[in-house]
Amino acid sequence: MKTITSLFLALSLTSLCAMADLTPPPTREVAINVTGAYVPAGFDSTSSVYVVTNMILPNSCYKWARASVVHLPGNLHEVRSYANVSQGMCLMVLIPLNKEISLGQMPSGQHVVRFVNGDGTYVEKDLIIR
Repeated sequence: MKTITSLFLALSLTSLCAMADLTPPPTREVAINVTGAYVPAGFDSTSSVYVVTNMILPNSCYKWARASVVHLPGNLHEVRSYANVSQGMCLMVLIPLNKEISLGQMPSGQHVVRFVNGDGTYVEKDLIIR
């Protein structure tokens, strides 16, 4: 009985030491593709404008990180979405994702929102601010 208890204690301590040495896997940020976007209507110049993007993550190692919004001259706005990718065991399934992205306040007029993908292709949507 003493031998079994000693063996169990030794295995427990070994596993705890092994777990203490684990560091989180390194991650890197990559651009992800927008498969669709919804631009609601009814915004005015005092509203906080937002859009809803549809994306598909390639596997479970991808976690949505952030969106980058760049306001260009001529009422053009570019939106890029980014995800963090970690190494390790991943479920090889496509993961649908919807995110609301804030564009901030915009002046009245017709605007174009361009959703730029990682490969340089893009989807454009029109937005009218009253």
